[in-house]
Amino acid sequence: MTRLATRDLTLGYGGEPVVRDLTLEIPDGRVTVVVGPNACGKSTLLRGLARLLRPRSGAVLLDGRPIHEQPTRTVARTLGLLPQHPVAPEGVTVAELVGRGRHPHQGLWRRSSAHDAEAVERALAETGTSSLADAPVAELSGGQRQRVWIAMALAQETDLLLLDEPTTYLDLTHQIEMLDLVAALNAERATTVVMVLHDLGLAARYADHLVAMRAGVVAAQGAPADVLTEEMVREVFALDASVIPDPESGTPLVVPRCSPHRPGLAEAGDRGGRHTAG
Repeated sequence: MTRLATRDLTLGYGGEPVVRDLTLEIPDGRVTVVVGPNACGKSTLLRGLARLLRPRSGAVLLDGRPIHEQPTRTVARTLGLLPQHPVAPEGVTVAELVGRGRHPHQGLWRRSSAHDAEAVERALAETGTSSLADAPVAELSGGQRQRVWIAMALAQETDLLLLDEPTTYLDLTHQIEMLDLVAALNAERATTVVMVLHDLGLAARYADHLVAMRAGVVAAQGAPADVLTEEMVREVFALDASVIPDPESGTPLVVPRCSPHRPGLAEAGDRGGRHTAG
């Protein structure tokens, strides 16, 4: 039995289900990355795993028990979430926001302990945001803000961490730094991580377990080398591509094939009615 799993899980927002009869086990102490085309149910699945969305049927199981039957504080001490579009309270500073990650561990009066302060300082340092501690979150750039939200999730110090597109707003350098941080967190603390990523190359490089979704169901799952095949990319992403070993990591790398029927810029301009003099 893994600590986090779903059984026949169906999720939705009022209309047709977005996730359908999905049964999935998240490997303990590993990094699981969920990939798939837009609107396939990746973020909805993460919301369900985090108890933010009540199942229409089936269940999310945390330590073998339905997660919705467990106390909120118990879940918050075990499972942390970075949602896709988090919203900070007005006027809050970086240190205050990161400190909110400690709330599940504090008593009724939210008195901070020395360990709380250490956890916040460590999370700020790990995400390179210590110098921003006193800055209002509203004044940060998108990339800075994303790193601060990740710092809050790290400060929560949970055994399970869910990250919905954690590289959003980050340039390539900070994307790699952030994913290296997640990998180190997994290696050093044995934190079970579930991430949604769009970049298939990065997903294959950082995942121990890769889950490919299509139309609300799992199309394939397993080791990246077993899941990320030319056939899967074609069926799930409707993309004709080659899958080759990454020259640095050896993990699968998706290289789209050029279509011989795709017009070049000049040809496309001519078809669009470009005028010439004379």
